[in-house]
Amino acid sequence: MQPDFDAIAPAVVDWQGDTPFSPGFGDGYSSREDGAGESRAVFIEGNHLPERFARLSPGDLFVIGETGFGTGLNMLLAADLFTRTAPRTARLSLISAERHPLPPADLARALCTRPGLAPFCETLQAEYPPLTPGFHRLRLAENIDLTLMFGDAEIMWRQSDAAIDAWFLDGFAPDRNPEIWQPRLLETLARHSRPGATLATFTVAGAVRGALGAAGFETIRQPGFGRKRHRLEGHLPGTSPAQRCRTGTVVVAGAGLAGATTARALAERGWQVRMIDPAGVATGASGNRAGVVYTTPSGTATPQNRFYQASYLHAAGWLRKYRVEQAGIGRFEGVVQHITDDRQRAKLAAASDSGHWPETQLRWLDEDSVLLADGGYLQPVAWCRLLLNHPAIAVEEGSVEQIDAQGRPVLTSGDSIQADAVVLCIAGAALGMENVPALPLRMIRGQVSECRATPASRRWRRAHCHNGYVTPAIDGLHCVGATFNLRDPEPLARDSDDQANLNQLRRNLPERWAQLNGDEIEVVDRRVAFRCQANDYLPVAGLSPGAQNRADVPLLLNLAHGSRGIGGTPLIADMIADLVSATPGCVDRAMASVLDPGRFEERARRRGNPS
Repeated sequence: MQPDFDAIAPAVVDWQGDTPFSPGFGDGYSSREDGAGESRAVFIEGNHLPERFARLSPGDLFVIGETGFGTGLNMLLAADLFTRTAPRTARLSLISAERHPLPPADLARALCTRPGLAPFCETLQAEYPPLTPGFHRLRLAENIDLTLMFGDAEIMWRQSDAAIDAWFLDGFAPDRNPEIWQPRLLETLARHSRPGATLATFTVAGAVRGALGAAGFETIRQPGFGRKRHRLEGHLPGTSPAQRCRTGTVVVAGAGLAGATTARALAERGWQVRMIDPAGVATGASGNRAGVVYTTPSGTATPQNRFYQASYLHAAGWLRKYRVEQAGIGRFEGVVQHITDDRQRAKLAAASDSGHWPETQLRWLDEDSVLLADGGYLQPVAWCRLLLNHPAIAVEEGSVEQIDAQGRPVLTSGDSIQADAVVLCIAGAALGMENVPALPLRMIRGQVSECRATPASRRWRRAHCHNGYVTPAIDGLHCVGATFNLRDPEPLARDSDDQANLNQLRRNLPERWAQLNGDEIEVVDRRVAFRCQANDYLPVAGLSPGAQNRADVPLLLNLAHGSRGIGGTPLIADMIADLVSATPGCVDRAMASVLDPGRFEERARRRGNPS
């Protein structure tokens, strides 16, 4: 297991009245007398945020970093101030590390004492992520995002790509929690600081001031708040212009799950999105009647396994945010994963024992099945249409045939499209496209069987996965799937594939098979689609190789989601939108590296076989 992403040990809290206290560190999370007043004086005023927010121009980006999230008070105060004083189209990115995050019940108790911050407290509670290691992106307001990094502060900040304008150096006192004040962490923070970045903290301990000075910060003691005699302010020498959020017109090619999520993420960051697809919304592999939202838990924290977990949890957050259940296009009461072999059993046991999968997320139902609590099923076509229902998104019929030398998409007609950025979400259609690098992608044929519901099967509420899957009924039909045929280009459905789906269901879930009418199951319809998959099973997402060195239109790729499109695309969409918009990333560097389209060239170079 990678030590950078150890399992999370949640905070243990002893409540002293309305104030949370840490018995492990022997210190409180805030002042008993006036926690909000102390936070405003030390962190908000100490970083001169009222006047700095007021000076921002439309389109500016301000980034605040923090070393200990705690109850979230500092960040929520900053969000509230920003909403009241900054231009509406300016953007605030809040990024905070926390090694021992509060359990949800303790966070809720802490937040209920902050009535003046009620809207932000309610949003934080609703979007608060499971206590799993790594980055978690939340949206506190239309122009305010919060990235929670659960893990060791120094390690998490090494994994961030953010450039910080102001620091909240918070955490338990240096004599109670010396690790969070170590020179190596403060040096890391300095490397992430822009010239002129400020810092504020409640401690004036000599060791902290010395370490900050050695890292390049200049500090000064200021009068403290309440009973504390002093607090500390500081800055990194130099000046720099305000960061800017990049916006403009973006072409998104492909109107399936990858394209729809990408378009929505960009539209919500202020981009005008021109979506182009030759056949309309979700007509390819994204067009099945039902899709299952699930993942494959693992006990090892490789970047690949962390992507499978993080993307699944992020997708669950999107589905809540866009109220998919209320729209009547999905249900999220969990997905049952049935164990079909000893290898899978060992992998699930390792996942549940590792601490990376809290019982709130992964629960054993019996010795042969587990419940993925946030999972469910939805109608992909309706999901794509819901996402594309935004005034900044225009969908048109057309086909992008190539990318010209300046990075502009070229239509079948030969016309080039003017845009400020281009994102290709066209799966295998990217293969062989001019000015798009060769990628090791493969197309995998899959056939889903749509079977008539019975009185018994209509009562099903959860999707069940085995080597295949079966969903609850939608419009009286269950989806049973799916075949997985590499190097099979046949577009027409086959009776033999329906039989293969039903045989697999009978073998692994005989009770479900029987409730669906056993040997008399009626296959009403079937659908063939071709999944696009990379040879390492991960999506291809990020700047196209060579685009980093081109001053023209940035070309980004969002391809190869295979059979994980519903669960994987929301996180990739936010990652792509962060890249295009020049805002801090929602995934860690290690994860971004294994998703990067240039990874194949890099591996070839390391093997001494340049492509």
